[in-house]
Amino acid sequence: MKQCINIDKVQKRLKRVEGQIRGIHAMVEKDIPCEDILIQISAAKKALHKVGQKILEGHLEHCITDSVKNGDEKEAIAKLTKAIEQFSRLG
Repeated sequence: MKQCINIDKVQKRLKRVEGQIRGIHAMVEKDIPCEDILIQISAAKKALHKVGQKILEGHLEHCITDSVKNGDEKEAIAKLTKAIEQFSRLG
């Protein structure tokens, strides 16, 4: 079975998000103005959302496509529906 995502790229993005979260934590400790903290929270949230998009794209391009090629269209639609539902809850 093919790998659905490029693990190295996803891990690199997640490390960046992790650094953003640590930065936010430091901002709170240093009593940085709320507006600045909120800007950083928004940036981290967008970055994490982008990671989710990449994972969803990989799921569609590999996992779902493989299911369709194998004649499992109903299973493919069920998997895709579940993935989209999970991803849409991240907002």
